[in-house]
Amino acid sequence: MMTGGNKIARTISEDEVALMHRYICEGVSDARRLRLLYLVAERPRNVTELTELLDVTQPTVSHHLRILRERGLVNVKREGTSMYYSLGDPRILEAMNILREFVADLMAAEASAHDHA
Repeated sequence: MMTGGNKIARTISEDEVALMHRYICEGVSDARRLRLLYLVAERPRNVTELTELLDVTQPTVSHHLRILRERGLVNVKREGTSMYYSLGDPRILEAMNILREFVADLMAAEASAHDHA
C-alpha cells in the first residue's frame, strides 16, 4: 500500500501501538499539553510564564509538564531557582502540524458539504 511521499506503509505491531499510545497519544491527549508543546517550542519557558500564558494555576501547569516530561516530549533545565522547559524533539510538532493540516482539510470538506446540501 502506498502513502503520501512514496513511502510504503508497513504493519505496526501491538507493542509499537502500545508504546505510541503511552508516549504520544496520552502525552498530547489534553489541549493544555498541546498548547504547552507549542509554547516551549518557541523558546524555553518557566512554569510562571506558562501559567500566565495559559491562564491556569501553577499546579495545573506543573501536572501537565510532568506528564510531558515523563514521555520525553519536553526537556527541563534548571537555571538558578527556576526550571525552564523546552521541546524534547521537534519531530513531535512536525507530526502535530501534519495532524493540524489533516483536521483543517476535514473541516473545510465538512463546510463545503454543508454549503452544497
